[in-house]
Amino acid sequence: MTKVPLIYLVSSFLALNQASLISRCDLAQVLQQEDLDGFEGYSLSHWLCLAFVESKFNISKINENADGSFDYGLFQINSHYWCNDHKSHSENLCHVDCQDLLNPNLLAGIHCAKRIVSGAGGMNNW
Repeated sequence: MTKVPLIYLVSSFLALNQASLISRCDLAQVLQQEDLDGFEGYSLSHWLCLAFVESKFNISKINENADGSFDYGLFQINSHYWCNDHKSHSENLCHVDCQDLLNPNLLAGIHCAKRIVSGAGGMNNW
């Protein structure tokens, strides 16, 4: 029952400050509450490292790739495979709009990251 209030609190804080960064500690709390610690054998520190390396904890980061696809959000999820950016062909394997991966509540990005890690390659997909 405390999942929703914490996510709401983090979302509200980010929206009020118009910030795109989340602190390591706030992110750790959200990831813990979303059951990522131990998910597919990856510890909370693995997830934190992934978010740091990919986006430096920047929720609104968008990066263009050489192939014309884009990477979105905290985990830099690629538009060619995982989300629909309405700009280019996408397999949209997470069944999500890429813009949803930039949402401060983090849920769309977390659910998509779980799907990516559950497939062959795990975190090596990044």
